Amino acid sequence: MSKRRYLLYNTRVMKSLNEDLKTGKFKQIYLLYGPERYLRRQYKEKFTKAMVSGGDTMNYSFYEGKKTDIKEVIDLAETLPFFAKRRLIVFEDTGFFKNGGNDLADYINDGIPGTTYFIFVESEVDRRSRLYKAVRAKGHIAELAAQDADTLRKWVQGLVKKEGKQMQPSDVAYFIGKVGTDMENITKELEKLCCYCLDRDTLTRPDIDAVCVTQITNHIFDMVNAVAAKDQRRALDLYYDLLALKEPPMRILALMSKEYRDLFHVKALAGQGYGRKEIASGAGLHPFVAGKYMDLAKRFRAGELRNVMEESADIEQRVKTGLLTDHLAVELFIVKHSAAEK
Repeated sequence: MSKRRYLLYNTRVMKSLNEDLKTGKFKQIYLLYGPERYLRRQYKEKFTKAMVSGGDTMNYSFYEGKKTDIKEVIDLAETLPFFAKRRLIVFEDTGFFKNGGNDLADYINDGIPGTTYFIFVESEVDRRSRLYKAVRAKGHIAELAAQDADTLRKWVQGLVKKEGKQMQPSDVAYFIGKVGTDMENITKELEKLCCYCLDRDTLTRPDIDAVCVTQITNHIFDMVNAVAAKDQRRALDLYYDLLALKEPPMRILALMSKEYRDLFHVKALAGQGYGRKEIASGAGLHPFVAGKYMDLAKRFRAGELRNVMEESADIEQRVKTGLLTDHLAVELFIVKHSAAEK
């Protein structure tokens, strides 16, 4: 899917859900799924609030987890609502769209009572499952995907404005780069930032550095970036920072190894002519992150990335067999690959 089609799809999904909320003309079944948990939670709460009166525990039921009893759900679904237009049953993280949901699929296909409504909220689904096909035929499916960089930046700007504050576009990009692309985490970090700047209208980069927590994956990315730039002092400083935060050396090495694997994958896909959206999908990365990796991958040769991955595996083996201590092993690894070329 091209970037344009991806954006159009996301826009259509949001528009469709928002239209239902606005008009109050609800589908009988909704499936909200995808990697963006913030959007899943937001729409689950919005639909729940719109479909049942506040505090109506008689006509609202919530099931969570893989041990949800389908027979109990079906018995409840057959019960007429109590002095209300509808009965709403919400399911979250049941795993029914991967296995165990066939009985519920049969129930939906046979026709659920017109007064019963279902909302399914899942992080992952199998589109080949009978339950997925049943919901697709009888209700509405909304994939809530990770948002692209432009959308995230506009969204953050909107949140900042809503708080009566402002932030330069370059600082918005810096903020996202520091705290990560998870929308749930972004809202928490932005709340901290606004509280820190309670008496000021403008949120600045020094403010971001003062209170926002750098995601460890971003910290690792900065370390790999420093290694690629042969900035040995910065690479080691970042390593010591992680140690000060009680990160185990072997976990740091494992995250660095993953970073190099992702870079290798991104470089290979870019070499085949794929664009950022396709690379993000193929490498399993957020589009915002994929763009950063594409830039960084240009600084490495494919053979160099392969050698680094092989060496990290060798170092892990040497630590496990007691030939090197974990702290020293990772430090030597960083020193070797960040050394200026002669």
